[in-house]
Amino acid sequence: MAELDGVKVLMLATDGFEQSELFDPRQALIDAGAQVILASLKRDAIRGVIHDQPGDREITPDLTLDEVEEGDYDALLLPGGLANPDALRINDRAVEIVGAFCDDGKTVAAICHAPWLLVEADVVDGRTVTSWPSVRTDLANAGANVVDREVVVDENLITSRKPDDIPAFNKALIQALADQMADAD
Repeated sequence: MAELDGVKVLMLATDGFEQSELFDPRQALIDAGAQVILASLKRDAIRGVIHDQPGDREITPDLTLDEVEEGDYDALLLPGGLANPDALRINDRAVEIVGAFCDDGKTVAAICHAPWLLVEADVVDGRTVTSWPSVRTDLANAGANVVDREVVVDENLITSRKPDDIPAFNKALIQALADQMADAD
């Protein structure tokens, strides 16, 4: 895998994140040398789910959404689950953060239901994306070209459909960050 030393990735999540969609990409990024910082609605530990069942792991956020300085990060990672992005998409600060990363052309990776945040930030019009099937109509209504593939890379935007797609999602995210670093040199 590419060496991502010095790369800082912000992850947004709250209770109800799909456990594998937070922990697996996070670990892949750490293994590649990136620093991953988790921001949430509060600093209390948050718990994931495994599909529709309570998860068996918690994680404590590093900071709250209000403490995020977008300029401190190279990329944004948005895990799915149903409750997690549904709660975040009605939070003005979370939507503002997503929009800022997209406006700055930074890598933004969203899996499963997380593209709901892309819809709320109004950043999918004219973009090719994928997601969990129930989110696709929202994406299309927001002007996206929606496809059914394990991972879609459209410039700085990376999207995937479900936990089974995590290996392809991780590979695309790490490659995008390596390319971003190479372009910065």
